[in-house]
Amino acid sequence: MTIPEKFQIKSEIKQDTYLINGELRPWTGESSEVYSSISSTKDYKPTLLGTIPTLGETEALEALDAAVNAYDKGQGLWPTMKVKDRIICMEKFVIQMKTKRDEVVKLLMWEIGKSLPDSEKEFDRTVDYIYNTIEEYKQLDRDNAKFEKHDGVRAHIRRGPLGVVLCLGPYNYPLNETFALLIPALIMGNTAIFKPAKFGVLLISPLLEAFRSSFPKGVVNIIYGRGRTVASPIMKTGKVDVLALIGNSKSANALQNQHPKSNRLRLVLGLEAKNPAIVLKDADLDLAIDECISGTTSFNGQRCTALKIVYVHEDIVEEFNKRFSAKVDALKFGNPWDDGVKLTPLPEPDKPAYIQELIDDALEKGAKILNEKGGKTTDNYIYPAVLYPVTKDMRVFQEEQFGPVIPVLSFSDIDKPLDDMAASNYGQQVSLFGSDVKTLAPLIDALVNLVCRVNLNSSCQRGPDVYPFTGRKDSAVGTLSVYDALRSFSIRTFVASKDNDYNNAILENLLDSKASNFVSTDYLL
Repeated sequence: MTIPEKFQIKSEIKQDTYLINGELRPWTGESSEVYSSISSTKDYKPTLLGTIPTLGETEALEALDAAVNAYDKGQGLWPTMKVKDRIICMEKFVIQMKTKRDEVVKLLMWEIGKSLPDSEKEFDRTVDYIYNTIEEYKQLDRDNAKFEKHDGVRAHIRRGPLGVVLCLGPYNYPLNETFALLIPALIMGNTAIFKPAKFGVLLISPLLEAFRSSFPKGVVNIIYGRGRTVASPIMKTGKVDVLALIGNSKSANALQNQHPKSNRLRLVLGLEAKNPAIVLKDADLDLAIDECISGTTSFNGQRCTALKIVYVHEDIVEEFNKRFSAKVDALKFGNPWDDGVKLTPLPEPDKPAYIQELIDDALEKGAKILNEKGGKTTDNYIYPAVLYPVTKDMRVFQEEQFGPVIPVLSFSDIDKPLDDMAASNYGQQVSLFGSDVKTLAPLIDALVNLVCRVNLNSSCQRGPDVYPFTGRKDSAVGTLSVYDALRSFSIRTFVASKDNDYNNAILENLLDSKASNFVSTDYLL
């Protein structure tokens, strides 16, 4: 195995600092080793990438205190800062961030096994997201640069920050989805404590200095360690105003239950999904198969937006299965930098064994593996198994597999997939394949009330980032898009005064003097 020189890990990253109160504090205590499931030797052996601090409750609470002090009961420099000045800080950050592209992309490949094109896309998409957020924030401020008057009362209405945010991102998009929480939270004037995901943690290292130098002290605090050790003590204090988390609903429930003031806690959550594909008998089969391949196997199915169950009409299921299985077996497995690679090593060491459990359970209950390579295992991978026929009593039907196994069910009555979706704990998206308008119309009308995005003849996805990203039931709380995220991390707040000469003179003086950053009709270009 030859690793291109520019992608080689030539020295371990010893991350021995963490960011609190504007300081990169040195850490001399216990450290945790970070391994890649990708081997850099001929005989398989996980690669040691580096180490990170194993922080504890003391450091976690220091980070919390820094964020609380920076917010300072809403009187801090950051929450009271002019919009244009917060934008300047964010622009300074993203300019520095762009200089670290090659480092972050390489670590995305090694830490989570994401292919080179997808790693580059994640970085570039995140940069675009930040710039789009800045532009949307400018437009929001422009729209609010005015006074309204109703029933003899003038009002100057803006959006204000919520307070202190605890931000926890996922391992599958450790840069993009984490920043989709952190960036809008910060730009709206909140302060934050951010703990990187378990996998994809070292790729934050090249960005620590950019965070430190771009924002006032205490606005961004970055800590490392186990969630139970550092996140739980933070939540138990009751000082967190927003829990921003993309990950598992069990983790989200455990954390929010530790907060002593539940009515005070705002939630912005992106959680699990069991997104189905529904392939009707009049579907363009070539198109449906291609989109289902993308939906089920992109990044090995390790996406909340992945297609995790496929319903196919019984009239076409035999042909679908035959062609679909052949296309799955044709996918290239390799390391992230290999040309044309579609399947890459799994970052979680125990994931192949878990997927095998799902396969074994399905086989015991009557399913078969349709593709020749299905279930073949290496040290860091298990090849996607196409399972059919799948029934409701199988674990692969009930659980969000978040990995390379593809359950297929047939149906004759459309109520079967609709009933399953209605009974599901999840409600994020669906992919619907068909062409007859009279069939599609009532289906669409039903599906939009079960999920939050219906993808017509295309696989499920998050983007474009200007579109709402949310879910029903256990799939999400709050909405994330460039537009919606700014609103999720803020609240409408306003100054009101009775319309009389006395008050109007004061307002005019406030505007003329520019003494208030809130009461302002300045127009941002």
